[in-house]
Amino acid sequence: MKIPIVNEQDEIIGYKDRKDRNTTDITRITGLWLWNEKREVLLAQRGFDKSINPGLWGPAVAGTVEEGETYESNIIKEAEEEIGLKNLKPVLGPKLRRTTKHAYFAQWFTVTINSDYPLIKQDSEVESIKWFSWDEIFKAFDETPGVFLPSLKESAEYFFKHEPKSKKTS
Repeated sequence: MKIPIVNEQDEIIGYKDRKDRNTTDITRITGLWLWNEKREVLLAQRGFDKSINPGLWGPAVAGTVEEGETYESNIIKEAEEEIGLKNLKPVLGPKLRRTTKHAYFAQWFTVTINSDYPLIKQDSEVESIKWFSWDEIFKAFDETPGVFLPSLKESAEYFFKHEPKSKKTS
């Protein structure tokens, strides 16, 4: 699979096979901050077979943008594949430039769904999914920070402060 390599302005400058990228190549990823009517957020535990951050808890949905995709088309595809969320109409959130093991732009989206929506996790990608309240998630960040993706606490702080004004998907 080829992925776009971008410059510091997020302009595509080429494509590489994912396995051929180096640590200085800047790529594009997406993340979905998924809320319910109780003001809980859905998090997903990455599959234990994942090559990057196996078993860690992160956003409900995330993906690497591939050749021919936009940020929005990627998050819509990933939401259906990873947790069975159909007819997603994501609301554009912030885009952040970050560097962890790799350099990337992370485009966030938000959406609110009913807590009884029949989510179906993709076993090869997602080990577990769980709704977290504000208190539960921040208590877990303090007590067991090593079970979460390194940047998740910063993202959670942002999104809980900026409660979504997103439209419901079903």
